[in-house]
Amino acid sequence: MYLLAFAGACVLIAMVPGVSTAVILRQTIRAGRASGLAATLGNETGILLWGLAAAFGLSALLVASQLAYDVMRVTGAAVLVVMGAQSLWQARKGAPLPEVATLPGRRASYLAGLGTCLANPKAAVFAMSFLPQFVPAGQDVPATLATLAVVWVLVDLLWYGLLIWAVARARDWLGRPRVRRVLERVSGVVLIGLGARLVVESR
Repeated sequence: MYLLAFAGACVLIAMVPGVSTAVILRQTIRAGRASGLAATLGNETGILLWGLAAAFGLSALLVASQLAYDVMRVTGAAVLVVMGAQSLWQARKGAPLPEVATLPGRRASYLAGLGTCLANPKAAVFAMSFLPQFVPAGQDVPATLATLAVVWVLVDLLWYGLLIWAVARARDWLGRPRVRRVLERVSGVVLIGLGARLVVESR
């Protein structure tokens, strides 16, 4: 029963747009479904690592260290701002737009998803505060937290897979040069805004 309740909570959380959604949709729009899926796999690798870190108490070290938290916060913000600036650069009139992702492009998308997740200290804090609420009394805590992390990843994969499918279905319209440039501008502004918010936010 607790797994069903947890899965439902994960669905609601996944539906709230955030950094992960912005990065995954950006990669899908820029380079197609395969790139979006690669970014999703990267993001979920990061989620799984944070979940396992919470299971074994490693995230608590980050939460306890203000310096480590601030370093990760600034690093994550820098990653988002750079990605946003790249999108704005691509949106310049006459700038070439990316083609469908090749294998190296998919690798870059995977690393983009992984990097933004691991460089976001909010993900560690969230894992520490969210997962333990669903551990029933008397259960093996590390094993249960690891199981919850896997369920979290599976729910995310399903949700982002649906988003990527929907965007890919509209690719003919989204692929028009003018539309893609507008989307690149919007993506750039959103990513830079998220990065700026991450810098100024406290715990």
